[in-house]
Amino acid sequence: MTLQPSHSTDASARSSSTPQEQKLTAQVTKGFEKCVLVAAQILLMAVILAMVVQLWLMFGSAIASQLSSIDSVPELMKSVQTAFSGVLLIILGLELMETLRVYFKSHRIRLETILAVAIIAVGRHVINLDVEHMAGSSLFGIAAIVLALAGGFVLVRYKASPSRD
Repeated sequence: MTLQPSHSTDASARSSSTPQEQKLTAQVTKGFEKCVLVAAQILLMAVILAMVVQLWLMFGSAIASQLSSIDSVPELMKSVQTAFSGVLLIILGLELMETLRVYFKSHRIRLETILAVAIIAVGRHVINLDVEHMAGSSLFGIAAIVLALAGGFVLVRYKASPSRD
């Protein structure tokens, strides 16, 4: 039994599609993309709402049980850091929603928004650090990340602003 190579015209005829098929494929893909983006936005809204409710519940229980037990500045600082961390987590979710909204509208991801999300995430992490018990190299690494993100944000902002000639 011998195998004969298929003719290139047969292969190209099978792999090529008509303009109508290409248009239908593009419409199906676009519809699928919209459904996924809407589902992601709804999920993100539900998560943010749950975070806000949980943060308020934690705040209420903390006031009821711990307000009288805070006797020193370090204890107060720990409570405030926890509250700030929760608020920054909510802001992080809102920035992610903004990223989805912009992508949904223009099919572009704005680098400025991504850098802002990263800065907020790192800032939240920095707030929760126990600096007294960390190695110096870790602190330098985190400082380098913060500087790189801030520098990138400034450069993106500078590039986006109109020239001042």
